[in-house]
Amino acid sequence: MTRPLTLWLLGDGKAGHENQALGLAEALGRRTPCSVHRISLAGTRGLLGRVRAAHRASTSLPRPDLILGAGHATHPALLWLARKHRAMSIVLMRPSLPLAWFDLCIAPTHDFPRGVLPPSNVILTCGALNRVAPPVASAERNGRMILIGGPSDTHGWAAPHLLHDLAEISGQGIWLLTDSRRTPAGFVAEVRRCLPAIEVFSYQETPPDWLPAKLAAADTVWVTEDSVSMIYEALSSGARVGLLPTPRLKTSSRVLRGLVELVADGFLTPFAAWQNSRELNAPPAILREADRCAEVVIRRI
Repeated sequence: MTRPLTLWLLGDGKAGHENQALGLAEALGRRTPCSVHRISLAGTRGLLGRVRAAHRASTSLPRPDLILGAGHATHPALLWLARKHRAMSIVLMRPSLPLAWFDLCIAPTHDFPRGVLPPSNVILTCGALNRVAPPVASAERNGRMILIGGPSDTHGWAAPHLLHDLAEISGQGIWLLTDSRRTPAGFVAEVRRCLPAIEVFSYQETPPDWLPAKLAAADTVWVTEDSVSMIYEALSSGARVGLLPTPRLKTSSRVLRGLVELVADGFLTPFAAWQNSRELNAPPAILREADRCAEVVIRRI
């Protein structure tokens, strides 16, 4: 195109969802000039209420070429705006509405049953998209990071065991640790009290660009296995990634199957394996899913 692409990003206020849309928008911007406009539906209830809120927020914006949305709360407004402005509708993650209603669906492989061929308007990805940019080959990377999740549908929490593991991996050098909204209250304070070699930067105290920037400079990253989004962010950075165990509540799930496959393919090093070798595997490849999807989007415009 001879003019910049105009992107509208619909958000539901959930950081994980909005980071996926921003990840794709930023990847598009690395390939072609883009003008990005964000529309927030956070706190708005009801289908009609969200459509009205999206309409009001968009009246002064330039006509869009693409409209992106992640999260079920954005879907009706996404479809209405796309049809009104004759723009391409892109939904991130599998929607509850029919896939055929969207021009493009970008979703993790585990959102679809194994052996079922998805429609032609679906791009399957290895994990959710994120904002971590491809590493710069000439950049110096010597950072050490620890990413902490929290209890989920598939995993429980055992703070004493995790603190013990953190003490073992952080025996030398300075480490940076950040938590998430699921991290139990008080855990960060315990890390600060018991493990002085670890510098803590809570997600509540850091700007949105902090984690992608720190991952870009990291050589080694440990992630609790309950946090799938953090695992894929770490793998997108090109760092060596270790997996910190947390109690498993289920013996089988889509999340656990995905972790098993990543370990088998050499992308992740479990804590027990690291204890034997004291080394983390170099990943066989750098996940660049946002950039791969951006290439597909540009070809389809």
